[in-house]
Amino acid sequence: MNKEKDDYLKIWEIDFTTRQNRVSYNNLRDINKEKNIESHITKILRQQFSFRFINVENQIERMGDKGLESSLIGTVSHCKLCKPSNNWLGCFSPKKQIKTSGLWLVQHIGSNGINNQDKETISNAIGRTKEWITNCR
Repeated sequence: MNKEKDDYLKIWEIDFTTRQNRVSYNNLRDINKEKNIESHITKILRQQFSFRFINVENQIERMGDKGLESSLIGTVSHCKLCKPSNNWLGCFSPKKQIKTSGLWLVQHIGSNGINNQDKETISNAIGRTKEWITNCR
């Protein structure tokens, strides 16, 4: 939306997860427009991206400041070799942190990278994931 200079970005950026914002700003929403935007994003993700995953069942190990999420994001955000391409859509983000970090988020970009304990957790998760995939076939 920022790339297209779409004024709807102001509404899109509102956090509608809070009750106060839903009550105060819900009348501004264009749900059909939002569905179209989400469909467009989904199409881009499905056609132009590939994903890999590891199975980390324990949410504490997986999410938040104490989990792998934080240290993996920190690792990539501090990586000197990890740079977005010149035509990366994040270059059009209105958020400076997204443009400069090369990541499509702002949470955890200042976090420390992975440590030895994280490496062990990742290695174990890779083993569990391989086993899970083998058993699913």
